[in-house]
Amino acid sequence: MKLIRTTSENPDFVALVRELDQYLAGVNGEAHGFFAQFNKIDMLKHTVVAYIDDIPVGCGAFKAFDTTAAEIKRMFVQPAFRGKGIASAILKELETWAAEEGFTACMLETGSHMPDAVALYAARGYNVTAKYGQYVDSELSVCMRKDV
Repeated sequence: MKLIRTTSENPDFVALVRELDQYLAGVNGEAHGFFAQFNKIDMLKHTVVAYIDDIPVGCGAFKAFDTTAAEIKRMFVQPAFRGKGIASAILKELETWAAEEGFTACMLETGSHMPDAVALYAARGYNVTAKYGQYVDSELSVCMRKDV
């Protein structure tokens, strides 16, 4: 597996995010529109794309939440490549990069109806925290945080 640091202008990142959005539309159902409005990818300066045999198979990104915390966004691994440690590798690379940029914590929002995602983040040391921002009143949201 090869990980590259790039931006949201990377065509492989854009293609993977399109797949992610289709996947989330099915998973989130009627709530998809609510979440989609907070997942725009224009101007993301910190994105990671994972490749296996030069095929883009996963991605993730972060953006500043505030001066000390980076928010992890757009985590996705194609279904055929799940269970191989790719998401963990992407997340670790994002955490490392965020720390290099001066952030002391990473935070994220995922769905309560996505137990595999919650388990991944918990296994990587994320703890459930108070819901933040636009997710405060969302019954489907689980917010998590980790010091890096």
